[in-house]
Amino acid sequence: MKPSMLAKLNQLAERLEELNSLLSQEDATANIDTYRKMTREHAELGPLVALYNDYVQIGKDIQTAEELLSDPDMKEFAQEEISAAKTRTEALEMNLQTMLLPKDPNDDRNIFLEIRAGTGGDESALFAGDLLRMYSRFAERHHWQVNIVSASESEVGGCKEVIARIVGFGAYSKLKFESGGHRVQRVPATETQGRIHTSACTVAIMPEADEVEDVNINPADIRIDTYRASGAGGQHINKTDSAVRITHIPTGIVVECQDDRSQHKNKASALKVLAARIKDVQLREQQSKEAATRKSLIGSGDRSERIRTYNFPQGRMTDHRINLTLYKLDFIMDGDLDELTNVLITEHQAELLASLGDDE
Repeated sequence: MKPSMLAKLNQLAERLEELNSLLSQEDATANIDTYRKMTREHAELGPLVALYNDYVQIGKDIQTAEELLSDPDMKEFAQEEISAAKTRTEALEMNLQTMLLPKDPNDDRNIFLEIRAGTGGDESALFAGDLLRMYSRFAERHHWQVNIVSASESEVGGCKEVIARIVGFGAYSKLKFESGGHRVQRVPATETQGRIHTSACTVAIMPEADEVEDVNINPADIRIDTYRASGAGGQHINKTDSAVRITHIPTGIVVECQDDRSQHKNKASALKVLAARIKDVQLREQQSKEAATRKSLIGSGDRSERIRTYNFPQGRMTDHRINLTLYKLDFIMDGDLDELTNVLITEHQAELLASLGDDE
Protein backbone atom coordinates (compact mmCIF):
# COMPACT_ATOMS: atom_id res chain seq x y z
CA MET A 1 0.00 0.00 0.00
CA LYS A 2 1.17 3.52 -0.81
CA PRO A 3 2.89 5.34 2.11
CA SER A 4 0.48 8.26 1.73
CA MET A 5 -2.52 5.94 2.24
CA LEU A 6 -0.91 4.31 5.28
CA ALA A 7 -0.24 7.76 6.75
CA LYS A 8 -3.89 8.72 6.15
CA LEU A 9 -5.12 5.52 7.82
CA ASN A 10 -2.87 6.17 10.83
CA GLN A 11 -4.35 9.65 11.16
CA LEU A 12 -7.89 8.27 11.02
CA ALA A 13 -7.09 5.63 13.66
CA GLU A 14 -5.75 8.37 15.95
CA ARG A 15 -8.84 10.48 15.27
CA LEU A 16 -11.10 7.58 16.28
CA GLU A 17 -9.24 7.27 19.59
CA GLU A 18 -9.70 11.01 20.11
CA LEU A 19 -13.43 10.70 19.42
CA ASN A 20 -13.72 7.79 21.84
CA SER A 21 -12.19 10.02 24.52
CA LEU A 22 -14.40 13.02 23.71
CA LEU A 23 -17.62 10.99 23.59
CA SER A 24 -16.87 9.36 26.95
CA GLN A 25 -16.64 12.69 28.77
CA GLU A 26 -19.51 13.72 31.05
CA ASP A 27 -20.25 16.93 29.16
CA ALA A 28 -20.19 15.25 25.72
CA THR A 29 -23.87 16.08 25.13
CA ALA A 30 -23.63 19.70 26.33
CA ASN A 31 -23.69 20.90 22.72
CA ILE A 32 -26.10 18.58 20.95
CA ASP A 33 -25.04 19.63 17.42
CA THR A 34 -21.38 18.95 18.16
CA TYR A 35 -22.33 15.66 19.77
CA ARG A 36 -24.27 14.57 16.68
CA LYS A 37 -21.37 15.48 14.39
CA MET A 38 -18.95 13.49 16.56
CA THR A 39 -21.21 10.42 16.72
CA ARG A 40 -21.71 10.54 12.94
CA GLU A 41 -17.94 10.80 12.38
CA HIS A 42 -17.37 7.98 14.88
CA ALA A 43 -19.87 5.76 13.04
CA GLU A 44 -18.15 6.46 9.71
CA LEU A 45 -14.61 5.89 11.01
CA GLY A 46 -15.36 2.76 13.06
CA PRO A 47 -15.59 0.18 10.22
CA LEU A 48 -12.63 1.72 8.36
CA VAL A 49 -10.33 1.67 11.39
CA ALA A 50 -11.44 -1.88 12.29
CA LEU A 51 -10.42 -2.98 8.80
CA TYR A 52 -7.11 -1.12 9.13
CA ASN A 53 -6.44 -2.84 12.46
CA ASP A 54 -6.99 -6.20 10.73
CA TYR A 55 -4.52 -5.14 8.03
CA VAL A 56 -1.88 -4.18 10.62
CA GLN A 57 -2.41 -7.42 12.54
CA ILE A 58 -2.00 -9.53 9.39
CA GLY A 59 1.26 -7.68 8.69
CA LYS A 60 2.48 -8.72 12.14
CA ASP A 61 1.32 -12.32 11.54
CA ILE A 62 3.34 -12.44 8.32
CA GLN A 63 6.46 -11.23 10.18
CA THR A 64 5.97 -13.92 12.83
CA ALA A 65 5.50 -16.63 10.19
CA GLU A 66 8.62 -15.48 8.31
CA GLU A 67 10.66 -15.95 11.47
CA LEU A 68 9.55 -19.62 11.50
CA LEU A 69 10.83 -20.30 7.97
CA SER A 70 14.27 -21.12 9.35
CA ASP A 71 12.79 -23.97 11.44
CA PRO A 72 12.59 -27.12 9.23
CA ASP A 73 9.70 -28.52 11.26
CA MET A 74 7.66 -25.32 10.90
CA LYS A 75 8.69 -24.24 7.39
CA GLU A 76 5.75 -25.78 5.50
CA PHE A 77 3.23 -24.48 8.02
CA ALA A 78 4.81 -21.01 7.92
CA GLN A 79 4.70 -20.89 4.11
CA GLU A 80 0.99 -21.76 4.11
CA GLU A 81 0.32 -19.07 6.72
CA ILE A 82 2.25 -16.46 4.71
CA SER A 83 0.46 -17.35 1.47
CA ALA A 84 -3.00 -17.15 3.09
CA ALA A 85 -2.11 -13.90 4.89
CA LYS A 86 -0.87 -12.24 1.69
CA THR A 87 -4.09 -13.15 -0.13
CA ARG A 88 -6.08 -11.64 2.73
CA THR A 89 -3.84 -8.55 2.70
CA GLU A 90 -4.56 -7.91 -0.98
CA ALA A 91 -8.31 -8.06 -0.37
CA LEU A 92 -8.01 -5.76 2.67
CA GLU A 93 -5.91 -3.27 0.69
CA MET A 94 -8.58 -3.04 -2.00
CA ASN A 95 -11.34 -2.59 0.58
CA LEU A 96 -9.35 0.06 2.45
CA GLN A 97 -8.60 1.99 -0.74
CA THR A 98 -12.30 1.93 -1.67
CA MET A 99 -13.30 3.15 1.80
CA LEU A 100 -10.74 5.97 1.55
CA LEU A 101 -12.31 7.31 -1.65
CA PRO A 102 -13.85 10.76 -1.22
CA LYS A 103 -17.51 10.40 -0.29
CA ASP A 104 -20.08 12.17 -2.42
CA PRO A 105 -21.84 14.52 0.05
CA ASN A 106 -25.12 13.98 -1.79
CA ASP A 107 -25.09 10.16 -1.67
CA ASP A 108 -27.46 9.82 1.27
CA ARG A 109 -29.98 12.35 0.00
CA ASN A 110 -33.49 11.94 -1.34
CA ILE A 111 -33.85 12.69 -5.03
CA PHE A 112 -36.10 14.26 -7.61
CA LEU A 113 -36.52 12.00 -10.63
CA GLU A 114 -37.41 13.87 -13.81
CA ILE A 115 -38.39 11.99 -16.97
CA ARG A 116 -39.13 13.80 -20.24
CA ALA A 117 -40.43 12.24 -23.43
CA GLY A 118 -38.19 13.05 -26.40
CA THR A 119 -38.13 11.96 -30.02
CA GLY A 120 -40.75 9.39 -30.93
CA GLY A 121 -44.07 11.10 -30.19
CA ASP A 122 -46.66 8.93 -28.45
CA GLU A 123 -44.28 5.96 -28.17
CA SER A 124 -41.76 8.16 -26.34
CA ALA A 125 -44.46 9.21 -23.84
CA LEU A 126 -45.41 5.57 -23.30
CA PHE A 127 -41.78 4.69 -22.69
CA ALA A 128 -41.49 7.59 -20.22
CA GLY A 129 -44.36 5.97 -18.31
CA ASP A 130 -42.54 2.62 -18.44
CA LEU A 131 -39.37 4.23 -17.06
CA LEU A 132 -41.37 5.82 -14.24
CA ARG A 133 -42.78 2.40 -13.35
CA MET A 134 -39.28 0.85 -13.55
CA TYR A 135 -37.79 3.35 -11.11
CA SER A 136 -40.87 3.17 -8.87
CA ARG A 137 -40.57 -0.62 -8.65
CA PHE A 138 -36.83 -0.27 -7.91
CA ALA A 139 -37.70 2.18 -5.12
CA GLU A 140 -40.26 -0.28 -3.71
CA ARG A 141 -37.60 -3.01 -3.61
CA HIS A 142 -35.49 -0.70 -1.44
CA HIS A 143 -38.47 0.35 0.70
CA TRP A 144 -38.26 3.94 -0.52
CA GLN A 145 -41.24 6.25 -0.87
CA VAL A 146 -42.26 7.65 -4.27
CA ASN A 147 -44.40 10.81 -4.56
CA ILE A 148 -45.43 12.34 -7.88
CA VAL A 149 -44.72 16.07 -7.71
CA SER A 150 -46.02 16.96 -11.17
CA ALA A 151 -47.02 15.06 -14.28
CA SER A 152 -48.12 15.93 -17.80
CA GLU A 153 -49.89 12.87 -19.13
CA SER A 154 -50.07 11.87 -22.78
CA GLU A 155 -53.41 11.31 -24.52
CA VAL A 156 -52.48 7.71 -25.33
CA GLY A 157 -51.09 6.99 -21.86
CA GLY A 158 -47.65 7.44 -20.38
CA CYS A 159 -46.17 10.85 -19.65
CA LYS A 160 -44.87 13.78 -21.64
CA GLU A 161 -43.06 14.87 -18.51
CA VAL A 162 -43.10 13.70 -14.90
CA ILE A 163 -41.27 14.71 -11.73
CA ALA A 164 -41.25 12.32 -8.77
CA ARG A 165 -39.69 12.73 -5.35
CA ILE A 166 -38.05 9.54 -4.09
CA VAL A 167 -37.49 9.48 -0.34
CA GLY A 168 -35.00 6.94 0.96
CA PHE A 169 -31.56 6.73 2.52
CA GLY A 170 -28.96 6.38 -0.24
CA ALA A 171 -31.40 7.03 -3.10
CA TYR A 172 -28.97 9.38 -4.85
CA SER A 173 -26.00 7.03 -4.42
CA LYS A 174 -27.90 4.24 -6.18
CA LEU A 175 -29.48 6.23 -8.99
CA LYS A 176 -27.10 9.12 -9.71
CA PHE A 177 -25.72 7.46 -12.85
CA GLU A 178 -29.18 7.21 -14.46
CA SER A 179 -29.11 10.77 -15.82
CA GLY A 180 -28.96 10.97 -19.60
CA GLY A 181 -30.68 9.78 -22.75
CA HIS A 182 -32.54 6.46 -22.65
CA ARG A 183 -33.39 4.96 -26.06
CA VAL A 184 -36.01 2.27 -26.69
CA GLN A 185 -36.35 -0.02 -29.70
CA ARG A 186 -39.64 -1.92 -29.95
CA VAL A 187 -42.85 -2.40 -31.92
CA PRO A 188 -45.37 0.17 -30.61
CA ALA A 189 -48.85 -1.00 -29.67
CA THR A 190 -50.23 1.30 -32.39
CA GLU A 191 -47.97 -0.19 -35.13
CA THR A 192 -49.98 -2.43 -37.47
CA GLN A 193 -47.10 -3.46 -39.74
CA GLY A 194 -44.97 -4.89 -36.93
CA ARG A 195 -42.13 -2.45 -37.61
CA ILE A 196 -39.62 -1.63 -34.86
CA HIS A 197 -39.57 2.03 -33.87
CA THR A 198 -36.85 3.90 -32.02
CA SER A 199 -37.73 6.62 -29.55
CA ALA A 200 -36.04 8.26 -26.60
CA CYS A 201 -36.54 9.86 -23.20
CA THR A 202 -34.33 12.00 -21.02
CA VAL A 203 -33.85 11.13 -17.35
CA ALA A 204 -32.49 13.53 -14.74
CA ILE A 205 -31.60 12.48 -11.20
CA MET A 206 -31.30 15.49 -8.89
CA PRO A 207 -30.35 15.32 -5.20
CA GLU A 208 -32.88 17.08 -3.03
CA ALA A 209 -31.41 20.39 -1.95
CA ASP A 210 -31.47 21.82 1.53
CA GLU A 211 -32.75 25.26 0.56
CA VAL A 212 -31.08 26.86 3.57
CA GLU A 213 -27.60 25.37 3.20
CA ASP A 214 -27.25 24.34 -0.44
CA VAL A 215 -29.08 26.85 -2.59
CA ASN A 216 -29.70 30.47 -1.76
CA ILE A 217 -32.74 31.58 -3.73
CA ASN A 218 -33.18 35.33 -3.65
CA PRO A 219 -36.93 36.16 -3.59
CA ALA A 220 -36.18 39.03 -5.98
CA ASP A 221 -34.89 36.49 -8.52
CA ILE A 222 -38.13 34.52 -8.83
CA ARG A 223 -41.51 35.24 -10.38
CA ILE A 224 -44.49 33.29 -9.04
CA ASP A 225 -47.63 32.90 -11.17
CA THR A 226 -50.78 31.12 -10.10
CA TYR A 227 -53.37 29.64 -12.43
CA ARG A 228 -56.20 27.15 -12.49
CA ALA A 229 -55.07 23.54 -12.60
CA SER A 230 -55.98 21.59 -15.71
CA GLY A 231 -56.81 17.93 -16.17
CA ALA A 232 -58.50 15.50 -13.83
CA GLY A 233 -58.97 16.51 -10.25
CA GLY A 234 -62.63 17.04 -9.63
CA GLN A 235 -64.63 20.29 -9.54
CA HIS A 236 -62.69 21.95 -6.72
CA ILE A 237 -59.34 21.87 -8.47
CA ASN A 238 -60.67 23.90 -11.41
CA LYS A 239 -62.43 26.56 -9.31
CA THR A 240 -59.36 27.99 -7.58
CA ASP A 241 -55.96 29.22 -8.75
CA SER A 242 -54.18 26.39 -6.95
CA ALA A 243 -51.54 25.66 -9.60
CA VAL A 244 -48.20 27.41 -9.26
CA ARG A 245 -45.54 28.31 -11.81
CA ILE A 246 -42.19 29.61 -10.52
CA THR A 247 -39.65 31.20 -12.87
CA HIS A 248 -36.04 31.63 -11.71
CA ILE A 249 -35.06 34.74 -13.68
CA PRO A 250 -31.21 34.41 -13.59
CA THR A 251 -31.21 30.85 -14.98
CA GLY A 252 -34.52 30.77 -16.85
CA ILE A 253 -35.55 27.60 -14.99
CA VAL A 254 -39.33 27.19 -14.86
CA VAL A 255 -41.10 24.83 -12.44
CA GLU A 256 -44.82 24.11 -12.43
CA CYS A 257 -46.78 22.22 -9.80
CA GLN A 258 -50.53 21.60 -9.74
CA ASP A 259 -50.94 18.16 -8.21
CA ASP A 260 -52.20 19.36 -4.82
CA ARG A 261 -55.42 21.25 -4.17
CA SER A 262 -53.55 23.63 -1.88
CA GLN A 263 -51.75 26.53 -3.57
CA HIS A 264 -49.46 26.74 -0.52
CA LYS A 265 -48.41 23.09 -0.85
CA ASN A 266 -47.92 23.42 -4.61
CA LYS A 267 -45.70 26.46 -4.05
CA ALA A 268 -43.62 24.60 -1.43
CA SER A 269 -43.20 21.61 -3.77
CA ALA A 270 -42.27 23.85 -6.70
CA LEU A 271 -39.65 25.67 -4.61
CA LYS A 272 -38.10 22.33 -3.61
CA VAL A 273 -37.88 21.25 -7.24
CA LEU A 274 -36.46 24.66 -8.21
CA ALA A 275 -33.76 24.37 -5.54
CA ALA A 276 -32.91 20.86 -6.75
CA ARG A 277 -32.68 22.04 -10.38
CA ILE A 278 -30.39 24.95 -9.48
CA LYS A 279 -28.22 22.60 -7.43
CA ASP A 280 -28.25 20.13 -10.33
CA VAL A 281 -26.94 22.80 -12.74
CA GLN A 282 -24.11 23.56 -10.32
CA LEU A 283 -23.31 19.85 -9.93
CA ARG A 284 -23.28 19.28 -13.69
CA GLU A 285 -20.85 22.16 -14.21
CA GLN A 286 -18.54 20.65 -11.60
CA GLN A 287 -18.92 17.10 -12.97
CA SER A 288 -18.33 18.28 -16.52
CA LYS A 289 -14.97 19.76 -15.51
CA GLU A 290 -14.03 16.54 -13.73
CA ALA A 291 -15.17 14.37 -16.66
CA ALA A 292 -12.89 16.32 -19.02
CA THR A 293 -9.95 14.64 -17.30
CA ARG A 294 -11.47 11.14 -17.47
CA LYS A 295 -12.25 8.82 -20.35
CA SER A 296 -15.57 7.61 -19.00
CA LEU A 297 -18.81 9.57 -19.13
CA ILE A 298 -20.01 8.17 -15.83
CA GLY A 299 -20.94 11.10 -13.66
CA SER A 300 -20.35 13.68 -16.42
CA GLY A 301 -23.90 14.94 -15.95
CA ASP A 302 -24.38 15.33 -19.71
CA ARG A 303 -28.16 15.08 -20.16
CA SER A 304 -27.95 14.91 -23.97
CA GLU A 305 -25.63 11.92 -23.97
CA ARG A 306 -27.30 8.63 -24.90
CA ILE A 307 -26.39 6.32 -22.05
CA ARG A 308 -28.60 3.28 -22.59
CA THR A 309 -30.63 1.33 -25.12
CA TYR A 310 -33.57 -0.94 -24.29
CA ASN A 311 -34.11 -3.39 -27.16
CA PHE A 312 -37.40 -5.22 -26.61
CA PRO A 313 -37.33 -7.65 -29.61
CA GLN A 314 -33.96 -8.99 -28.41
CA GLY A 315 -34.79 -8.70 -24.70
CA ARG A 316 -31.59 -6.81 -23.96
CA MET A 317 -30.43 -3.65 -22.25
CA THR A 318 -27.10 -2.07 -23.18
CA ASP A 319 -25.34 0.61 -21.16
CA HIS A 320 -23.08 2.36 -23.67
CA ARG A 321 -20.78 4.00 -21.11
CA ILE A 322 -19.40 0.74 -19.79
CA ASN A 323 -20.27 -1.56 -22.73
CA LEU A 324 -22.49 -3.70 -20.50
CA THR A 325 -25.26 -5.77 -22.09
CA LEU A 326 -27.78 -7.70 -19.99
CA TYR A 327 -30.32 -10.09 -21.52
CA LYS A 328 -32.91 -9.67 -18.77
CA LEU A 329 -34.97 -6.76 -20.03
CA ASP A 330 -38.26 -7.96 -18.51
CA PHE A 331 -36.67 -8.07 -15.06
CA ILE A 332 -34.99 -4.68 -15.55
CA MET A 333 -38.25 -3.01 -16.60
CA ASP A 334 -39.81 -4.49 -13.45
CA GLY A 335 -37.28 -2.62 -11.32
CA ASP A 336 -34.53 -5.23 -11.02
CA LEU A 337 -31.74 -2.67 -11.42
CA ASP A 338 -29.33 -3.67 -8.66
CA GLU A 339 -26.91 -5.56 -10.91
CA LEU A 340 -26.72 -2.58 -13.27
CA THR A 341 -26.41 0.12 -10.59
CA ASN A 342 -23.76 -1.89 -8.70
CA VAL A 343 -21.62 -2.25 -11.84
CA LEU A 344 -21.88 1.48 -12.51
CA ILE A 345 -20.87 2.28 -8.92
CA THR A 346 -17.94 -0.17 -9.10
CA GLU A 347 -16.78 1.35 -12.39
CA HIS A 348 -16.93 4.82 -10.90
CA GLN A 349 -14.93 3.70 -7.87
CA ALA A 350 -12.32 2.19 -10.20
CA GLU A 351 -12.05 5.57 -11.92
CA LEU A 352 -11.57 7.32 -8.60
CA LEU A 353 -8.93 4.80 -7.52
CA ALA A 354 -7.07 5.31 -10.79
CA SER A 355 -7.18 9.08 -10.30
CA LEU A 356 -5.84 8.65 -6.76
CA GLY A 357 -2.93 6.73 -8.22
CA ASP A 358 -2.35 9.46 -10.80
CA ASP A 359 -2.27 12.11 -8.09
CA GLU A 360 0.67 10.53 -6.32
